[in-house]
Amino acid sequence: MTLNRRQLGLAALAVAATIPTAASAQAGWPTKPLRLVVPFAAAGTTDILARALAPELQKALGQPVVVDNKPGAGGNTAAAEVAKTPPDGYTMLMGTVGTHAINASLYPKLPFDPVKDYTPVTLVAGVPNVLVLNAAFAQKHNINTVADFIRAAKANPGKFNMASSGNGTSIHLSGELFKSMAGVFMVHFPYRGSGPALIDLMGGSMDLMFDNLPSALPHIRSGKLKALAVTSAKRSDAIPELPTIEEAGGPTLKGYEASSWFGLVVPAGTPADIVNRLQGETAKALASPALKERLQAQGAIPSGMSSADFGKFIAAESAKWAKVVKAANAKVD
Repeated sequence: MTLNRRQLGLAALAVAATIPTAASAQAGWPTKPLRLVVPFAAAGTTDILARALAPELQKALGQPVVVDNKPGAGGNTAAAEVAKTPPDGYTMLMGTVGTHAINASLYPKLPFDPVKDYTPVTLVAGVPNVLVLNAAFAQKHNINTVADFIRAAKANPGKFNMASSGNGTSIHLSGELFKSMAGVFMVHFPYRGSGPALIDLMGGSMDLMFDNLPSALPHIRSGKLKALAVTSAKRSDAIPELPTIEEAGGPTLKGYEASSWFGLVVPAGTPADIVNRLQGETAKALASPALKERLQAQGAIPSGMSSADFGKFIAAESAKWAKVVKAANAKVD
């Protein structure tokens, strides 16, 4: 049978109608569960923030949001995995100052490009770090202030064990910058996240840590950890009695500042409307009184900035931390 031009046109329209366009497919997004990958072990601040945000996104998007912990290599293991996933909006990474601003300067070769392989969604929160000591260790060495700590560290070079959540994290770099500026030497022990590092710190096999405030705060309040100072430029509203390291360290530590941040990123090529939806729902959740107050009480400062502004923020942070890595002469252990 020979089809005329009109019949051929109708047949083409019928076939086209059975093929969903990118726009119509995105309009129905999401149609299945989403995965929020955390590049560190459970119980650290990255994990705390992800688990606080996931239920809010689940309510807004109408699909489960599963938190998936993938620790390893200072966050690089998870970051590399997410970079290779399909850019369909179903896999997100809780990126950190480590994965997206520090590691490019610290590691000789990364298995991903923190700029080209991702689309920034939004900054979730910024947090100060806090210098904490095992309580018994602090008592043994009569350490109550930053000045006391520097004195004790200089009297015991190489004998203090400094835990971190992994190579290249702001927790690691906060310590390296402190060592460089204060002129002290401590042995660095990288873990696969704050959670396991804190367990060993409270257990006594580690002596000190520059941990993110949200994960350390409950243990400071319980008396299991001795807090000396926060690493931010200003005191934290969550624990205002603690001075900044710059305040407590005198001229030697003038200009010291090394805070952390956490934000959502997705694989490069994710459709703009999906990125915008994720950014909008995340910003809305972070502005809600319940979540905002919960995060602030833990020492986090919620954000929710636009995707474009987050991209600019990452670029500025990368330049800043490259200088810190160089000044501290930090190396991957």
